[in-house]
Order: sequence, then structure tokens, then C-alpha cells
Amino acid sequence: MASVSVFNMEGREVGKLDLNDAVFGVEVNENLVHQAVLQHLANSRQGTQKAKTRSEVSGGGKKPWRQKGTGHARQGSTRSPQWKGGGMVFAPVPRGYSFKMNKKEKRMALKSALTSRVQDEKFYVLDELKLDEIKTKKFKAILDNLKVGKAIVILDGRDENVVLSARNIEGVKTASVMTINTYDIMKYSTVIATKSAVAKIEEVYA
Repeated sequence: MASVSVFNMEGREVGKLDLNDAVFGVEVNENLVHQAVLQHLANSRQGTQKAKTRSEVSGGGKKPWRQKGTGHARQGSTRSPQWKGGGMVFAPVPRGYSFKMNKKEKRMALKSALTSRVQDEKFYVLDELKLDEIKTKKFKAILDNLKVGKAIVILDGRDENVVLSARNIEGVKTASVMTINTYDIMKYSTVIATKSAVAKIEEVYA
């Protein structure tokens, strides 16, 4: 069973926490992690790009010159791709890039991502994370106390003071237990979670 240190907001170690191996001690499946990251990025694409083919551009109904005797190469339309203002060859059209993953695969990918952060000693647990006001400077001080830069902060619920204090810090994102995903875990080099958030993760994903 993996064990991690528990810190307070001043950065001092105040205890240890045993993690559930069903979530934080699984065998890391790099292929599923890769697929989950690809799916997140693909599902984020709009796919609204569009260009016209030669059948869609206007004009060009008349042959620009006769077939023979002019010295020019034969041309059937001024809207062929080689002409200025002509259509595009293999023009992009609106399409969807999204694809599906099984629920079990997505869950296993998330567990693998969390396990990798624990194994890399990039998983920090706070005994609590409470701010009495919206203050970016105070949240930045907590990160400095933990000696952490780029990080995702996982909360057991939505705390407006914490969320609003963190949103202007570059390289920092807050998320609740129910909104975390493999992409964010892998994107941010460090994961910070409150003790209550860890308990909820184990309850939901074990």
C-alpha cells in the first residue's frame, strides 16, 4: 500500500496517509493513458474547417480558350485548382474528430495517471485547503510553501475562494473530484489534493 506525506498550508509535514492500491497502486497502462489523452484532445477539436472544391467555387463555366492552336496548355475551366481563384484539391470539410472509449478503459487510464504521479512523488496531500478571502497572493504562498509550480489542485467540492484565488496563476488549475480527467493529470507536473478529496477519489473510483 502506497503512503504519502500530509502537509498543512504552511508546507510542514503533519502526518502520513495510506492510499488505496485499487486507485493509486494499479499497474500503469501507458497505452490506455495515451488513448485517453488523444480522446480528450480529439473531442476538443471543433472540426469546422471548410474550403471549396472546384465544383463549389463560382464561375468558370466557359472554356477560357479553344482546345488547339493557341500555344497554351489545354484548359477546361478557370476554376480548376491551378488557376487563381480556383477550387482546392482535397479541400477540408467539416467533420467530427471525436471517438469513444469504454468506461472501464477511461477509469483505468485515470487510475494509471494517478498512480504514476504517486510513483514519481508528484502527488501532494493537504490536510485542508481553506481561504477566508479571495486572495491570489495567499494561494501562491501555499504553492511556494510546497515548492510547487505547475499543478492541478483537486478539491472535494467547489470552494469559490480557492477557485477564484487560483485562476489567475499561470500553470495552475483547480478541479473537483468529479471533473478530473487523465489529460489534466498528465498535463500538470504535480497533483495537489486535499485529504477529503483523496477519500472521495477512493470512494468514487475504487
